[in-house]
Amino acid sequence: MRREVTVLGSCGAFPEPGRACSGFAVDWEGYRLVLDLGYATLPRLLAHWPDGRVDAVAITHEHPDHCVDLHGLFRMRHYGEAGEPRIPLYCPPGVLDRLQGLEPDVDLNAVFDAHPLPGAYRVGPFELTGLSLPHYVPNAGVRLQAGESVVAYSGDTGPTSRLVELGRDSDLFIVEATDRDGETQQPTRNLMTSAEAGHWAKRAGARRLMLTHFWPGNDRAVSAAAARAEFGGDVLIAEEGLSVTL
Repeated sequence: MRREVTVLGSCGAFPEPGRACSGFAVDWEGYRLVLDLGYATLPRLLAHWPDGRVDAVAITHEHPDHCVDLHGLFRMRHYGEAGEPRIPLYCPPGVLDRLQGLEPDVDLNAVFDAHPLPGAYRVGPFELTGLSLPHYVPNAGVRLQAGESVVAYSGDTGPTSRLVELGRDSDLFIVEATDRDGETQQPTRNLMTSAEAGHWAKRAGARRLMLTHFWPGNDRAVSAAAARAEFGGDVLIAEEGLSVTL
């Protein structure tokens, strides 16, 4: 049975040509969970799962580069698959507020069974834990644990020791590496560099680090080298369509 994570999108803010914003598909022995659905991720999700079946969705925060294609998933289910069971949705409250602005006359709860993050839940084969991480809006990193196997995902975040808790002993730690110019000079940190991603993944004891949320135009090889110098282990670059076996 398949146990893998597939990259749906890897860009921060807006997609580069041929790419998409943040999104990951988790296949675990037939159970299907999505982490974030930013710009242009839904078509890639449907290419990966042509029948469109999704068992659960976790969204880290309300910024559209992480959640806007959740609206497309809503419309697909609402207009194309009426009567199907609601999709469990784990997210900070602001996510549904954003989507409701796009659908003011339709009840989003007709499609989604919402559960707030941060929080801890049993979700299919996983223990799903959402931990609050610093960002411009409420934001929850997501940790998925099935037995001894762990996948952790930061969403967006500034540097924080909570990343150690989120990614502790993970098989795969997916961490944002925005590397936006001037970020390290900001008085309040809400995003990270690739070197910082490597630093916190090492402190967490992660076995593999995947960098994601690249600022459009950045040289990803440079980002990987900076992370590798800090992490010292296997560093992967999130590329659309890449699947990583767990």
